[in-house]
Amino acid sequence: MLFRSNVFADIGVPDAGSALAKAELAARILQAINREGLTQIAAGKRLGVGQPKISALVRGRLEGFSTDRLVRFLTLLGCDVRICVSKPRPGGRGVIRVSTS
Repeated sequence: MLFRSNVFADIGVPDAGSALAKAELAARILQAINREGLTQIAAGKRLGVGQPKISALVRGRLEGFSTDRLVRFLTLLGCDVRICVSKPRPGGRGVIRVSTS
């Protein structure tokens, strides 16, 4: 996990778990883009979006990105994505986490 606590929960963002997961996925996308030395234009071409979308991603403006789309971007950048569903938690909601390896 890239982030240790959930700042979104701390500031009262609804569905803070999903917001944190999207932020972590975006951080991994940016790491992959930087690792490959891609410009925003080159990254956009590789991911099938325009440079403005990459700029929004870089600036943390994630409103226009679904979790599914961010996962797809990671696979297009050559990253393996693993989704793990665990048994239900008694009496509570589950947690969305992004782990790295």
